[in-house]
Amino acid sequence: MKKFLAAILFAPLLAMAAGAELHLDPAPDKAGDMAALQNGAKIFVNYCLNCHSASYMRYNRLKDIGLSDAQVKDNLLFTAEKVGEPMKIAMQRAEAKVWFGVPPPDLTIIARARASASGSGADWLYSYLRGFYRDESRPTGWNNVVFENVGMPHVLWELQGDQVMGEDHKLKLVKPGTLKAQEFDALAGDLVAYLTYMGEPVAEFRRQMGVIVLIFLAIFFVFAYALKREYWKDIH
Repeated sequence: MKKFLAAILFAPLLAMAAGAELHLDPAPDKAGDMAALQNGAKIFVNYCLNCHSASYMRYNRLKDIGLSDAQVKDNLLFTAEKVGEPMKIAMQRAEAKVWFGVPPPDLTIIARARASASGSGADWLYSYLRGFYRDESRPTGWNNVVFENVGMPHVLWELQGDQVMGEDHKLKLVKPGTLKAQEFDALAGDLVAYLTYMGEPVAEFRRQMGVIVLIFLAIFFVFAYALKREYWKDIH
């Protein structure tokens, strides 16, 4: 646990970025959208799980977003043999440190770790995924408007295309990817929804339970108030 917390706190992907004036685009709210969460899980497994683990998340928790064990095993189980295993990767931390300078951080609670006064963790991730641009001065050839001098390359560049930073300090798409801008934004939103879900899988259930409790308390108040009036009517 100590090593995991250290990775979350000190890995470059999680370092403080862009300063106090950082602008974050609001992430779409897809918390209860099962199709979006399932698509986000697919994107995560295919594009993120090669380098980033989610070792505190088990594959069988994907049943909470509507997938069966058979669907998980046939389509998403690339780094394990059983659906009860955590989402770990084969790459060893010592090897990753040699290759990248520091091991890529575990992403289980990345959305929660990125929450700040500038916005929610989901907003940060959504802006980050859409904020890569070409920068030949960087070792990977990429930079990011949310995380300046980021060490991570743009793994979704074929989908989004190539962006460059204009003289007006705004991103411009100079080479389209396989997806249109709105389609890529939707894909990024699905991935962010899944990353947010991993950080607290029971969040949606907790919200639903909270609504039920509030409704119960409202109904209970009516009966309690009626009982109070009946009990005190002869005294007053």
